[in-house]
Amino acid sequence: MKRIEALEVLAELTAQHPVVVTCAATSRELASVKDSDNHLYLLDSMGLVGSVMTGLALGRDASLPKVVGLEGDGSLLMNPNVLPTGGYLKPEMLMVLLDNEVYGSTAGLPTYSSEVNVEELAAAAGWATGRAPDQQSLRSEYARLLQVTGRPGFLHVPIEAGNAAEIPKLLIDPVRITHRFSRWLASADKPSGSRETVAE
Repeated sequence: MKRIEALEVLAELTAQHPVVVTCAATSRELASVKDSDNHLYLLDSMGLVGSVMTGLALGRDASLPKVVGLEGDGSLLMNPNVLPTGGYLKPEMLMVLLDNEVYGSTAGLPTYSSEVNVEELAAAAGWATGRAPDQQSLRSEYARLLQVTGRPGFLHVPIEAGNAAEIPKLLIDPVRITHRFSRWLASADKPSGSRETVAE
């Protein structure tokens, strides 16, 4: 499964959730599939998806759906402390790890995930875990882990190396991304992320 194929499914599944998205190719590809107000793209903030989603989940209004994070293997391994932190604090949230075993935005250099089992790391830290190697299992495992209570969920999604071709750069002002995401969070009557027209 390619990253953009996984993101096509995830864009649909997360339409009503606050979504924290890792930087670079993942943000660009998700925005090309569906750019929504409920997406918080962490541009130039590698390694911080787990930290940001933990803070959002701990402060989450009970009326909002769970926080979902879309993370990459290189980014997670840059800040693996988010796993024991999440296991200790036990926020109800779901991290989806798109694992291609390379740094997709830096010439495909290998990450450690070919040797380090990130799913086992998450399980050892107290997360409920699952694995989804294709679109069908991505849907079913996402639904299962979304129902987990009392601790965070971790969905390991192995994907092919490589980025989708001809994806435009994500040129939305980061301040604007934050403002529209904050407005979305504060808007109790907005059932799903709707696209805001922005200059790109």
